[in-house]
Amino acid sequence: MSANQYFPHLLAPLDLGFTTLSNRVLMGSMHTGLEEERNGFEKLAAFYEERAKGGVGLIVTGGISPNFRGRVAPFGGELSKWWHVKKHKAVTAAVHKYPTKICLQLLHTGRYGFHPFSVSASNIKAPINPFKPKALSEKQIWKTINDFAKSSKLAQDAGYDGVEIMGSEGYLINQFSCKRTNHRTDAWGGSIENRMRLGVEAVKATRERVGKNFIIIFRLSMIDLVEGGNTWDEVITMAKAIEAAGATIINTGIGWHEARVPTIATSVPRAAFAWVTEKLMGEVNVPLVSTNRINTPEVAEQILASGQSDMVSMARPFLADAHFVNKAAENRADEINTCIGCNQACLDHVFKQQRATCLVNPQACYETELTFDKTDNVKRIAVIGAGPAGLAFSCYAASRGHEIELFDAADEIGGQFNYAKQVPGKEEFYETLRYFKKQLQLLNVKVNLNNYQDSESLIAAGFDDVVVATGILPRTPAIKGIDNDMVLSYLDVLKYHKPVGERVAIIGAGGIGFDVAEYLVQEHSTTTTPELWYKEWGIDTSYQHPGALEPFIENEKPKRKVFLLQRKSTKVGAGLGKTTGWIHRSTLKNHDVTMLNSVEYDSIENGKLCLNVNGAPQILDVDNIIVCAGQLSNNELYQQLIDQGQSAHLIGGADVAAELDAKRAIRQGAELASTI
Repeated sequence: MSANQYFPHLLAPLDLGFTTLSNRVLMGSMHTGLEEERNGFEKLAAFYEERAKGGVGLIVTGGISPNFRGRVAPFGGELSKWWHVKKHKAVTAAVHKYPTKICLQLLHTGRYGFHPFSVSASNIKAPINPFKPKALSEKQIWKTINDFAKSSKLAQDAGYDGVEIMGSEGYLINQFSCKRTNHRTDAWGGSIENRMRLGVEAVKATRERVGKNFIIIFRLSMIDLVEGGNTWDEVITMAKAIEAAGATIINTGIGWHEARVPTIATSVPRAAFAWVTEKLMGEVNVPLVSTNRINTPEVAEQILASGQSDMVSMARPFLADAHFVNKAAENRADEINTCIGCNQACLDHVFKQQRATCLVNPQACYETELTFDKTDNVKRIAVIGAGPAGLAFSCYAASRGHEIELFDAADEIGGQFNYAKQVPGKEEFYETLRYFKKQLQLLNVKVNLNNYQDSESLIAAGFDDVVVATGILPRTPAIKGIDNDMVLSYLDVLKYHKPVGERVAIIGAGGIGFDVAEYLVQEHSTTTTPELWYKEWGIDTSYQHPGALEPFIENEKPKRKVFLLQRKSTKVGAGLGKTTGWIHRSTLKNHDVTMLNSVEYDSIENGKLCLNVNGAPQILDVDNIIVCAGQLSNNELYQQLIDQGQSAHLIGGADVAAELDAKRAIRQGAELASTI
């Protein structure tokens, strides 16, 4: 059977006239942080080469500014001088070892630039940035247009097959195209024809500079999701003008960074925005690319087969699995390490000026540093605990040739992932467990479930090494009456499914507290029911309103009243992920959850939780109290093994119990496997 018979639309070539893409998969732009690291381009070349080797048809790099003022940050990437070209050649040479094309994304951040030199259409400060931009003069606008064209020519000199001009997500070109940020009264403001001029002229100037045989992708904001966004007629008008100016492909941009609608988090339904790309199909003649939360070949194939777009863009799925396309082509889709949309190691890292990587694939962006060469010293290793840390270690260590036996007292692999996957919006965790289960089979790891091991049995079995990944134990706070029957642990709720009343207090507002709260207030998962999700977030799929936002959102009153409590005086949920915490807070607010900080607990008695909030006494009448007050490391076995002279290692929650951190657990398991 030929490769394209498994996913015939996804794997079909795309003829662009002057060149042909090997398939319909575009690896979307992602900033990795390697762009600014010392010797980062060598690591970046290895990162992109692995994805090219994995079969992707077209790669778009992370955003590089065409000039100084457009940089993401003071030392952000820029391609504006001839001496910038050399380091990029390492990237293009690496990718071109394979039949993959690569385009440089040209990104002028405008008012999103995190520095005092930012500029925009008007001097209106972004709500997510402390710096107020200066309004560009007409002379500066023409210089910026020339900078886009000049950078495109430098990209061509560096060996890129094309460029993507970033015109969405609320960056400079998008700031010009929308009334929200363009209050100009000259020839660059007012009508859509004036507001879209910057983008159109940038494409036109670029085409003139690079010639006919060079890919120009334009990332068009098809749905702004902010007040003052464009109407659908304005989107069509701009798309047609961009095509006429010389664009080869139009990519879909979804939402501004300041939009209060989630667009790529795990709670967003798969392919939730493919409908907007489909809406533009037939209005222009260049290929259109759909994007956002497309993370399996089955979803991608369905989009293409139903005519919603000509290509699909996937970004983070290529962090999760560099060989996504090849695995699909070889009928090994069940071996794909699926992106779960968590944002924890990619976007959250980038926003903290850390190198991006991936929770489920810690090797992403560490291709030259975290390696798993075959071992010359094969060991027989027992792994105790089949949670994320134990699973990661087992698979990576087995791939190096070690003989691995995995033990868990439970009847299924996954550890705490088995509770997380039940939380509405976290269904993607099922995919991670499916991936690990398949890897254990392929790597011949001997899995022993319902199997409790102690130090004596492990030592008697004669293992060379024992890796202890026994996870955590829930912490019980010292509150008078905590042993009352109305008090439940989060495991009682998520693991044992004990009944919970209509009025509930949750002690602890970390990640687990939020998970339990969402589990209790959402009767149906909107993630698996897109129509409910659109309604919840006020997305106008008929596109009758500017920015495709409904003017008013009416949320149904929940059947259960929940109080989410924390001791800390900081905002409830402040410790959640930087790019997803606001989503969880908004979800709970929409379900009428009361969130209280600065709480001191006095006692629990007769259906009442007595506490002090900011020093003021308060009594909550509740049916149940659920304890989510942190964890303790379950490391007793490790200490027993060490005391008895057994070579042992401690990883995951058993090592550090601070919140349930799958990102750290999986990376720790991988790092140990790479050196053992």
